[in-house]
Amino acid sequence: MSHQPLSCILSPDLLHKLALDTTAKHRSTILNTLELDQSFRLRRAELAARQVVRPLGSMSAGVGGSPNRSIYDQRHSTENAPGTLVRKEGQGPVKDVSINQAYDGFGFTYKLYWDIFHRDSIDDQGMPIEGLVHYGDAYDNAFWDGAGHMFFGDGDGQLLTDTTKGLDVIGHELTHGVTQHEANLTYSGQSGALNESLSDVFGSLVKQYHLKQTAAKADWLIGKDIVGPQLAPALRSMKAPGTANQYDDQPADMDHYVHTSKDNGGVHTNSGIPNHAFYVTATTLGGKAWMAPGNIWYDTLLDSKVTPRTTFTLFAAVTLRHARSRYGTTSKEAQAVQAGWNAVKVRAR
Repeated sequence: MSHQPLSCILSPDLLHKLALDTTAKHRSTILNTLELDQSFRLRRAELAARQVVRPLGSMSAGVGGSPNRSIYDQRHSTENAPGTLVRKEGQGPVKDVSINQAYDGFGFTYKLYWDIFHRDSIDDQGMPIEGLVHYGDAYDNAFWDGAGHMFFGDGDGQLLTDTTKGLDVIGHELTHGVTQHEANLTYSGQSGALNESLSDVFGSLVKQYHLKQTAAKADWLIGKDIVGPQLAPALRSMKAPGTANQYDDQPADMDHYVHTSKDNGGVHTNSGIPNHAFYVTATTLGGKAWMAPGNIWYDTLLDSKVTPRTTFTLFAAVTLRHARSRYGTTSKEAQAVQAGWNAVKVRAR
């Protein structure tokens, strides 16, 4: 099993469901998206197989603190990637709103990771971040390709709209890169669901940090700003898994864990369980979710005990250990983490 076949914001399982529940014309658009995804999935698998996890002795290549962004225009093509360079680091806004949104979203994601976790880009060594906007014709997805590029589809207006509008989506996809360079969680079963959940957690934190929202004020919805009417009001809900849209089948606890061979063992479905654990942890503590909860989850991602095949139970135990180590054995932070995992019926001790 490859570690990260392809990290798309929409799963192939959901796209197949949507293709069966739409008009012939719209079905053709969805099937085209699936075909493009499959071609990148094969390429991504090859990259993941060569990924070295946590290289020993690695150090930041520079002082950090500033992203290195390049935005390319694919002009609705799927060929000759990365397309035409239209805005690079330090240059001002251009007329194309999508280009500016991608550029800004990369910057806001970098800012959370640098300001709060002192991480210098995706690999913590100042890795350049490249965005390819207007990818394909009405392409209904956005994804991180594992090699430093994020691809943005414009959507077909029914499933998705311009994916550059989703700050949490940008944070989600770039976090797949962070996970790839740290635990490199195998993209299957519980480790794959954790992979997806970490992207939702930090994607939500990117948005909350930028908007200066407390845990109580945040909506905890993923993809709210990019969905079309067929998937409204959002792709996923960390607050109430299974309620984000008419197709949302995410469970909120282990009693409802979905055993399936689809979507690499339900990675986009069962991620609702650790998502909800983080939501409960953050709202139990109150205040800013990117502070104690974010630091605990980030410490856990970097922990050597979190390996490619990590389960929910192991991940929960490591979060609790880091909460106790950082804040004290009987601290409110440790109690909140315990409450989060108790809420989703995952044993953490």
